[in-house]
Parts: sequence; C-alpha cells; structure tokens
Amino acid sequence: MLEKEPQSTGAVLMVRPARFGYNAETAASNAFQQTPDDASQAPDAAIAALVEFDALVLALRRAGVTVFVAEDTAEPAKPDALFPNNWVSFHRDGSVVLYPVLAPNPRAERREDIIEQLGRDGAFRITRRVDLSDHEAEGRYLEGTGSLVLDRASRTAYACLSPRTDLRVLGEFAQRLDYELVSFDALDAQGRAIYHTNVLMAIGARFAVVCAAAIAHPAQRESVLSRLRASGHEIVEISLEQMRQFAGNVLELDGTRGKLIALSTTAWGSLDAAQRSALERQAAIVAVSIPTIERLGGGGVRCMLAEIHLPTRVRHLLS
Repeated sequence: MLEKEPQSTGAVLMVRPARFGYNAETAASNAFQQTPDDASQAPDAAIAALVEFDALVLALRRAGVTVFVAEDTAEPAKPDALFPNNWVSFHRDGSVVLYPVLAPNPRAERREDIIEQLGRDGAFRITRRVDLSDHEAEGRYLEGTGSLVLDRASRTAYACLSPRTDLRVLGEFAQRLDYELVSFDALDAQGRAIYHTNVLMAIGARFAVVCAAAIAHPAQRESVLSRLRASGHEIVEISLEQMRQFAGNVLELDGTRGKLIALSTTAWGSLDAAQRSALERQAAIVAVSIPTIERLGGGGVRCMLAEIHLPTRVRHLLS
C-alpha cells in the first residue's frame, strides 16, 4: 500500500499564462465556458487574466502558502495553460501522475521542464512517474484533479463520468495509486453531463462541499454522501446555481497561520450565511476575483492550483 497522505498541503504549482483566451476546442464539453462577446477583446482578456492570476498568487503567498510559478511558453498557443491540475498531480510517496486530456491543444501543457523545475528549485523528491497519457490514442481521458476529487487521507477518489472522465482510465489510476473509486453520473440544470468533478464537489480535512442535486441517480447520491459522512466530513451542500457560480470549485490549503480555503469572490458571493459560517468554522477564507478566467476559461480558483504533496529532499549542510 502506498503512503497515506494528509488531505491538504502548503505548496502549489501555478502556471502563468502566455496566451490565455477562450478555447473553442474545449467549449463543447465545458458548459461553464462563455463565448466572448467580441473577438477583438481577446488581447484585453489575456491581460485581465494575468492581473487575476497575479492577484491569486499574491493572496496565497500572503496567507503563507508556497506558490511555485512556472511560465507558460507562447508557442504553441495554450489558452488553458493556467489550469495545470488537469494534466499533473503530485503525491506523498513521490509519484507524479500525467493524465490524458480530451482537447488537442491542452496536451502541449504537459511539460517535463516544469516537473524538473519543482525537483530542482523546490527540492522535492520524485520517485516515479505514472504516465496515463497514452490513453489519448484510444480516445479515453482523465483530466487530473479536475476529473478526480481525492480524499487523500482515506485514499478514496470521487469522479463523475463525462467525455473527459473515462471509467477505464479511472480504474487504472485507482489500481496504480492504490485508491478506492467512487464514480457517479452528474448533470447540470439543463441535463448536460458536468465536465469535471471539481466543479461540483471539494473535500477538505473535515468538510466536503457537494452539489448533491447534480448527482443524477438517487442511489449514487446517497452513496457519495454516506461515504463522505463515514469518513468524518461535515457536508456543506450547494445548489445547482451555486455550482454554476463555482461554489464547489474550492481548495483547502495549509498556510503559515493554519488552514485556509481558496476560492473566487464569485463562489464566495454565491453562498448564503449558513454555508459561509460552515466553511469559516473550518478554515480562513481567501477569496480572489477572477471573473475573466471563470467566464472564458470555464474554471475557477481550484482549477488553477496543482497541489504539491511530494516529499522534500534532505539537504546536507557542509561544515
């Protein structure tokens, strides 16, 4: 059995985008993306996204989170480069997992130099690579911790099936990373498959945010909720409309002053007083405004963060 992991970490990878914009290749399966009103606004959107990105980096660092920022490359164009959690995940036993992604242009986001940078500059120890990307050739996909919401402490992987989340690849992930799998079907208010699990649920050490109404089948819904309760999580339920406002797209992290929950101001503003109070009992709130990224990219704060659970190398000091 692989080493048990704490649920949250104090280090994340973020990728600063070089050419952020609306990605037509991903729009068909991501109902959260909104078509830009005017193509001429693209340069302004790219600039706005950089401002939003830098604000999130600053807010997390002020809260005591270690943020490793990798620079995107201008060529080839990668409109979604600021969502690294779709192509890589990092684990306590030293594993780095690379994932198969549906749209062609995000595949260029998988960069070995970024992984090497973490090992070098972050002094992280990497012991193995689990490369699942070969599944792309067979039309099967699993988009990292977009597709997977991991309860790392209990080694349970939650996943809603969609064009981006294939059951066979899920099975290989679960087998190779020693996770138990809880899969289900999830639909939005218009009956469309929800593209990523991490927009409908999030798991912290002692809480779980869940849009239970999105889980299509009652038996699956009860299975997810009962499993979360059994693992000691207080459930904060959100509505379909709140999910649409990225209220499920949140991430618990470790700061220097304790745990925090990172999310967007859109997500935080959608919650009612009772929901806010439930989250505030768990951790400090770090809310940052990222409207351009949410609107055109179809992802929220959690999508921008690849948590680094890798062990650190022991540094030997010379006398």
